[in-house]
Order: sequence, then C-alpha cells, then structure tokens
Amino acid sequence: MQRNTKRKARLWLAAALLAAAGGAIAGVTVDYTDPEKFIDLPRSPHERDRVLKEVRDHFTKLGNDLPAGQDLKVTISDIDLAGWAEPRRWSTDDVRIMRGGADWPRIDLTYTLEQNGQVLRSGKDSLKNMMYQQRINRYTSSDPMRYEKQMIDDWFKTAITGGQVSSK
Repeated sequence: MQRNTKRKARLWLAAALLAAAGGAIAGVTVDYTDPEKFIDLPRSPHERDRVLKEVRDHFTKLGNDLPAGQDLKVTISDIDLAGWAEPRRWSTDDVRIMRGGADWPRIDLTYTLEQNGQVLRSGKDSLKNMMYQQRINRYTSSDPMRYEKQMIDDWFKTAITGGQVSSK
C-alpha cells in the first residue's frame, strides 16, 4: 500500500515538473503550403512523404539548439532538391542525377522566431546551396538529403541563432 502511494507521489511530482518546464522548452513547428505544387519532389507518394518528413525532422533537430523558451515557426512554400530527377522506364521512383551545375538545392520559406509570445525575428528566405558539391559536407554520402540538410544548417546558424549555438 505504501509502495503505491510513493509511486503516485513520484508520478505527480514528475508531471508537475514537466508542466512547469513546458513553457521553457524550445520548439519548432514546420508547415507546408501546397506541397503538391512544389517544384521538385519525388513522384512516388511514399518518397514525397519521406522527403517532407526528413526536412521537418531536420528543422526539429536544429530546434534543440534554441535557447529555452524560444519557438521557431517555419512555413515552407517550395522545395527544389539537389540534382535532377530522371524517371526510370519501368519504375515509379526516379533516379536523382547531380551534375553540380544549375541543379543546386533550394527551399523557399517564411519563419517567425518567438520567445514567450514575443517576436524576436521573422522573415521570408530562399535558401540556396549553389556550391553544394564543392563544399565539405558533414553528412555522409549515404544520406540522400545531405545537401539540403547542409543548406538548412547554414541558414539556421546565420538567420536564427546568429552564429550563436547554445551549450545544451
């Protein structure tokens, strides 16, 4: 009996701590405006969903570097992946060919960075990585989104954190 009481007390304490910290946790929200109209996403619905999820997850991961209490809201209006999609004759998925020319990745977005409901920074940007194959990339060659992630990292560092990354 006493054991259950202690357990309930710990659960209530944990819930109270989470509720108290709720306002201090940084968060990222990513929305898409008409993704079916994006200039360059895979034809296969499964692959399209994978790309959109990877982009969203990457922004969310970067949100871990935001100071406590800051929230970033991103609305993506277009995505143009690195390279060109070449359709395969007998398949629904495409092969992405990267030639390093005018096939660089691009993401158009609007964003708002808030702290405790007050806007710190907002704007509209077109992220580009025109030298995507000439730069050292920390993501492995097995990551199909490595060039887009590198581009998002660069933007996040300059536009959102101003080069300052928290020591979380």
